[in-house]
Amino acid sequence: MGNEMFVYKNNRRLRSGYTTGTCAAAASKAAALMLLTQSLVDRVSVDTPKGVTLELPVEEPSIRPDRASCAVRKDGGDDVDATDGLLIFSEVSFSDSPGITVDGGRGVGRVTRKGLDQPPGEAAINSTPRRMICESVSQIAGDLGCERGLSVVVSVPEGETAADRTFNPRMGICGGISIIGTSGIVEPMSEKALIDTIRAEISMRTASGHRYILAVPGNYGADYACDSLGLPEDDAVRCSNFIGETVDGACEFGASGLLIVGNLGKMVKVAGGIMNTHSRSADCRMEILTANAMLCGGDAPLAERMMSCVTTDDALGVLKECGMMEPTMDRIIGRMQEFLDYRCRRSIEVGAVVFSSEYGLLGMTEGARGLMRKIKGESA
Repeated sequence: MGNEMFVYKNNRRLRSGYTTGTCAAAASKAAALMLLTQSLVDRVSVDTPKGVTLELPVEEPSIRPDRASCAVRKDGGDDVDATDGLLIFSEVSFSDSPGITVDGGRGVGRVTRKGLDQPPGEAAINSTPRRMICESVSQIAGDLGCERGLSVVVSVPEGETAADRTFNPRMGICGGISIIGTSGIVEPMSEKALIDTIRAEISMRTASGHRYILAVPGNYGADYACDSLGLPEDDAVRCSNFIGETVDGACEFGASGLLIVGNLGKMVKVAGGIMNTHSRSADCRMEILTANAMLCGGDAPLAERMMSCVTTDDALGVLKECGMMEPTMDRIIGRMQEFLDYRCRRSIEVGAVVFSSEYGLLGMTEGARGLMRKIKGESA
């Protein structure tokens, strides 16, 4: 079939692409075919785990009697990331070892920490791409009657530079990018890739002995956690908008506690039970702030003023003027704790620290100070 695939997100028609894992499998299949036939190929078909068969162009083919190599270019579709456009090379050579072995070369990262898809010391070629590579090369070897062992080495010449624009250095993957992809297809604006990264970070930290996890939605939270709370910024998991999935990951991977440090603009939604804080999923910041202010004794004119505010800092200014900022925030913090406890079914300690860029610390849930001490203790 053709390679043009589309999805519809938020009323937009977006083109899908294919993963680095698909590129590595396709390049490996083409290189194996060239090695065993000693003939150049310019296109190769590859089956993806999603059930889609792609026909991809082959670039920079090279053949010797004992080895062959080529590349397939990564195409992220309309979901452009750090790896889009990179050439993913594979060299297939004869080996004295039976079967098919897979390793990473230049520009493919090496795993240095426990808890990731591959053990420390292995190339950062995840399980699904490894299986795709082995199946593709095995198919060619079987079709052509080759009984010799084959060695596959995947490389990405620009991978080390590209890795600086990914989460790899934070997660203990050194020297290049990861070869990844569970479906083989990149869906534009996919939330799954980011959630997988969050889960991988939590898994890596628990596997390395951290029982207490620090999470921040973004750089504002990371800076506040480090500069104002003295927490170790390098240990913070960037959870973006995915508060609920972060709580789930902490539970799944055996953490004893989780502390989330974030700006009120995102965190106030948690007080309404909203665990994906992206505005396209839910944007009821003012409604939650206003409802809690009313429960603290606010009146209709106050509600009208707050509901006309554009930012949470504007709403806090209205509350401060009326002497109601502290009681309202106390109530909101309490509601956050209730919903966080509900999400984890009270199976771990979970807490939050909430701040404002203009007003500083707004409050912290019960137990948050204890979680801070434990996180600092583990870091030390």
